Amino acid sequence: MTPKAGMNMRSANAAYDAMPDTKGTGPYAAVKLTDPRLPKHLIYRPADLKGLGAQKLGVMVWGNGGCSDDAASVRLHLSEIASYGYIVIAPGRALTGPGAPPKQNTQASVAPLGITTTSAQVSAGIDWALAENNRRGSAYYHRVDPKMVAVSGHSCGGLQALQISGDPRVRAVIIHNSGVFKDGTNPIKGLTIVKSALLHLHTPVLYVMGGPSDIAWPNGNDDFDRIDHVPAAIASLDVGHGGTFHEANGGKVTQVDVAWLAWQLRGDGAAAHRFQGTDCGLCTDPAWTFRKKRID
Repeated sequence: MTPKAGMNMRSANAAYDAMPDTKGTGPYAAVKLTDPRLPKHLIYRPADLKGLGAQKLGVMVWGNGGCSDDAASVRLHLSEIASYGYIVIAPGRALTGPGAPPKQNTQASVAPLGITTTSAQVSAGIDWALAENNRRGSAYYHRVDPKMVAVSGHSCGGLQALQISGDPRVRAVIIHNSGVFKDGTNPIKGLTIVKSALLHLHTPVLYVMGGPSDIAWPNGNDDFDRIDHVPAAIASLDVGHGGTFHEANGGKVTQVDVAWLAWQLRGDGAAAHRFQGTDCGLCTDPAWTFRKKRID
């Protein structure tokens, strides 16, 4: 990274940190919180659970970018999804944005790429949500549909999502700016995954990429090309590896996620048209590049 690029990145991160938490644009205003029964995770969910009426909550667990423990790194994205009737769970705590601890004014050292959360910690969100659904006295008692469980993640967190995608409880998968390393190398210390992991997919999978400038572009496209046993799609917006997570309500990529979840988990026909048919929404939107198989 050049000094100018580093300065621009720090400036963009500072601007994002200063943005307030948002409630999302869905029908259920979202809130970010912690739960004493899951203290090492951050939860995004509709603030007024009674306001759901008979509507059941879906569950989405999230792998943070860099497999970090900053569960607020894409808080606007996760809040937006939660506002459509989901409990969204990320491992770690809020290290950026509102509620984050003061940053240490020290010079960061250069270290090997490593992880601070594991795929087991991501999966723990599913365990907790389904247990709370069955626990009398829980705020979520009988409010969760166990057939509406999704996994997702960004970059290294996308690899964590792939690692747990074989869980039979999972019904939808979304991978952001990620893919198993094409050349067989594994530069991420603490995480091991190979292309054969793709064979564990048992649900439709959506890859959301950032165009040729996305560092994960070769890996994600290679994953898509190899997957031939489940429906798969790959949608790309030319915005680079960071997607649109730092834009208001998560930007354009978040709305693609909302549609995929609505289709896969709730059977929403209007949402399906974003992906199905020769005239599908992503097929005809010039801002997006879209490929699919076994979708129509």
